[in-house]
Amino acid sequence: MSDCCAIEAKNRRERQLLWTVLVLNAVMFFVEFTAGWLARSSGLLADSLDMLADAMVYAISLYAVGKAIKQKAKAAMANGILQFSLGILILLDVGKRIYFDEYPTTEIMTWISLLALTVNIICFTMLYQHRQGDINLRASWICSRNDMIANVGVLLAAVLVVNLNSAWPDRLIGLFIAAIIVRSAIRIISDAKYAIKHNKEFSSDSCCG
Repeated sequence: MSDCCAIEAKNRRERQLLWTVLVLNAVMFFVEFTAGWLARSSGLLADSLDMLADAMVYAISLYAVGKAIKQKAKAAMANGILQFSLGILILLDVGKRIYFDEYPTTEIMTWISLLALTVNIICFTMLYQHRQGDINLRASWICSRNDMIANVGVLLAAVLVVNLNSAWPDRLIGLFIAAIIVRSAIRIISDAKYAIKHNKEFSSDSCCG
């Protein structure tokens, strides 16, 4: 009986944590997407969709708390498919920016990417203790870790846009983030297929990175 209570308490703590990081990422998606659209920045738009991908990871992780291995793997599979779709959307956006030769507003890029970096540091700190947890919680932590790198990349791109007087740094960081998302999605789908087939969790840090 005590074991069941301990497991339920652990699941409850995990759900509360995941709800918190889910709300933070969902809010930042709307903020960053709006700013990216106004600033005509592929980097900010890509980073916002990466935030959306994270929110999906957290939502699916919430569903998977306390579930069997196959259910967790199926949730990860859905996550992988959704992330792959977002990566393709980012590539299309970069193509559009190149075609219309749009120049980003670097002031907006700088301030919003700093805000996004702050949010991801908070999420990273909250999820740190679960870095060795099950597939979905591990995915949540890895997402926050990689997003901090992407945020720094957008900041660097803003500096380079100003100094080089070129929109290409912004486009390149957008392509870089898209590549990370697509690569992660492919690995998540592959590992989830393995888990479903063998009813066994995998140990690779494939999710979101």
